[in-house]
Amino acid sequence: MRRTRNAKIVATLGPASSDPETVRRLFLAGVDVFRLNFSHGSADDHRARFAILRELEQRTGRPIGILADLQGPKLRVGTFQDGPVMLVEGQAFRLDLDPAPGDARRAGLPHPEIFAALVPGAELLLDDGRLRLVVEECGPDFAQTRVAVGGWLSERKGVNVPSVVLPITALTAKDRRDLALALELGADWIALSFVQRPEDVAEARALIEGRAAIVAKLEKPQAIERLDEIVALSDAIMVARGDLGVELPAERVPALQKRIVRSCRHLGKPVIVATQMLESMVSAPVPTRAEASDVATAIYDGADAVMLSAESASGKHPVEAVDMMNRIIQQVETDPLYRQLIDASHSAARVGSDAAEGICCAMRRAVAVIRAAAIVCCTSSGHTSLRAARERPESPILSLTPHVATARRLALAWGMHSVHAADVEDVAQMSEAACDAARREGFAQPGQMIVAIAGMPFGTPGTTNLLRIATV
Repeated sequence: MRRTRNAKIVATLGPASSDPETVRRLFLAGVDVFRLNFSHGSADDHRARFAILRELEQRTGRPIGILADLQGPKLRVGTFQDGPVMLVEGQAFRLDLDPAPGDARRAGLPHPEIFAALVPGAELLLDDGRLRLVVEECGPDFAQTRVAVGGWLSERKGVNVPSVVLPITALTAKDRRDLALALELGADWIALSFVQRPEDVAEARALIEGRAAIVAKLEKPQAIERLDEIVALSDAIMVARGDLGVELPAERVPALQKRIVRSCRHLGKPVIVATQMLESMVSAPVPTRAEASDVATAIYDGADAVMLSAESASGKHPVEAVDMMNRIIQQVETDPLYRQLIDASHSAARVGSDAAEGICCAMRRAVAVIRAAAIVCCTSSGHTSLRAARERPESPILSLTPHVATARRLALAWGMHSVHAADVEDVAQMSEAACDAARREGFAQPGQMIVAIAGMPFGTPGTTNLLRIATV
């Protein structure tokens, strides 16, 4: 089963999309990677969804990626004695560690790590930024604030602290339990929420021990300040525009999205653009024109994937949302301007890079000159295929790997059609396997040329050093 587009679709499973038939229809409509949101659902819910996806993979014969998205540290206010309270602009409002129900003058905030990081003048955003408080005085167990933007505040609403680095890990106790479950079930990607610094990624990598790849979700201003370091340490990046748009002015998000995509493309790391892409389709059968344009912009920028959240998890039209996203991508990629923009935004490999970079640079040029029907990558770890995807070549990429885990992870990468195949032992076998796979998977016809890249000795990760042009 072959997709006729380069950019991939990530879709979230939830109450509206967890039965086997709906999952099958989502896959047929265009989903490449399924996201399981560990902020919601029980362990049994996630087990059932994993089972459905692996059974679907067996029936279709196409590797399906599964992304387990950890909740991360959720900071929330406490309870209120008499229901929601109205905070009026200019009034004083106290936050403290007292667990007693709050009122219009104070509320509990059971997060001492916030108070440890606050300084006078810092801002606190409540309820997705709808309310804004400015700290006037603070200590290790309290913050006296002034309401800058008022409104109704109900209990357990979220708290964002955009201006300071919080002394908290990106992995809570709940996240560690969820991570253990996700790894036990065989998740291909683990998404880390509220990453602030490279050390957050390093901590997760030590726990995961190579059993899954890491997606760092960028939704904190502090992460943007160390963007290139975080991208370099991660296996992929998610532009999580929801929380990023809460902690930063909305007008800054589009430019940051482009900056993040550009950084990821330069370093050859898959990048997902996420949140509110087709938000109106949670309730409506068609998106707004602005939403369609938003998806298209991510594709024109060369993002590896775009993601659906509530649209597919709890919306009324999950399959239609995937189908619409698929159609938008296909329309963009047939636009002659798309290729021009992809080429114009391509960054050349750095002088002094490794052999894999050199081989893939040569591959990109060779494909353009001979009009190759396909690029075939023989890869063990996926490194060769990801380096090929970084080049954004004109021809589709067929990735052959003996490891099903690698095939599943590569489902996220731009232009990649990943196949679980037997390993090869020499150049002649590689050429034969590449030609056979290109013909069998519908990428090339007899007489057409393909470009094959691999590493010698075969089966050794990270040894990309061979390019071969073959005729099918």
